[in-house]
Amino acid sequence: MVMAGLTALAASVLPRALGQEAPAQQAPTPQSPAQPPPTPPQPASGQKVPAALQPGALPRHITPQAKQAIDKGLAYLTRIQNRDGSWANRAGSEGFPVAMTALCGVALLMDGNTTTQGRYAENVDRAARYILASQTATGLIARETLESRPMYGHGFSMLFLGELSGMVESPRRQQEIQAVLNRAVVLTARSQSPLGGWIYTPDSRGDEGSVTITQVQGLRSCRNGGVEVPKDLIDEAMRYLDRSQNPDGGMQYTASRPGPSRIAITAAAAACWLNAGMFDEPRLKRAMDFCKRTIGPEGVVAEHFFYTNLYWSQSVYLSNDKLWDEYFPKVRDRLVSMQNGEEGSWPGEGIGEVYGTTTALIILQLPYNRLPIMQR
Repeated sequence: MVMAGLTALAASVLPRALGQEAPAQQAPTPQSPAQPPPTPPQPASGQKVPAALQPGALPRHITPQAKQAIDKGLAYLTRIQNRDGSWANRAGSEGFPVAMTALCGVALLMDGNTTTQGRYAENVDRAARYILASQTATGLIARETLESRPMYGHGFSMLFLGELSGMVESPRRQQEIQAVLNRAVVLTARSQSPLGGWIYTPDSRGDEGSVTITQVQGLRSCRNGGVEVPKDLIDEAMRYLDRSQNPDGGMQYTASRPGPSRIAITAAAAACWLNAGMFDEPRLKRAMDFCKRTIGPEGVVAEHFFYTNLYWSQSVYLSNDKLWDEYFPKVRDRLVSMQNGEEGSWPGEGIGEVYGTTTALIILQLPYNRLPIMQR
């Protein structure tokens, strides 16, 4: 059921609709044995090879146990991918196939896969096809009969396709991605509220923090991928974040009415300021300080552990904060201990294991520093 007023994915981001029948799940496509990872790029003669590119080397803070957990999690996701290229949660009454497929695609890109290269290239290709085929005539990327709050999936899809853009080898596929992203940006621009934010469905003219954050990250990824994003669109969105901040540095659920500070949305807002390159923004510092006071050393919060740390991990990593060396090893070990060791999944806080697993994988793979939007 919908738990109104909560800020995290388990509540306001991906609420379970009361009384709806769960969408039928397609049989997963049998997977061929995983191929070895792609050969790292070779440096020019005399150039020093970074440690992460040395054969067999692991990035700082990625232990053998963490690497094993990542590999098992990725294998789990590829085993359960549906025949049409999608993923969907199997808990609650909504599977959120577009949102989950886009997030799974991001997790696979972070492993070094593209649509043609890498051990899971086939899975990325099928995910991309599904997302591209999900765009409606309005520009919204959604399967509207399966998702009651489609702007989340729309934002996550812009994030996935924006990062994928430029990695594909086929000029035709690249053009297709660019065309879909151009229409998606127009839809997002049209759906912005007078205050500069967004809400669950397009053209509703309302706003709340968690949806706004998905659009801001998605737009930034589109820009990274070479898509024109109007400057005033981003400027208004950043002003929305300004309007949403309380004196304690935390973010309200919505800028349209006063409310208490929400930890998860504050962590996500910090990531947005960093994505925008606003490293010296005073509001960013206040948001970071608020999160440092309210999020435990292992990423522990009162609720919504996965959603909060999905964004808090990005904020700490991108800010190059000295807290990273303390925070990440603890949240890494906590995630490793939470994994279902036999199948490789993570619990999904009532949403589903696809959500829990892809969120954990995005957090754990940050030290690989592969995606432009999540690079230092």
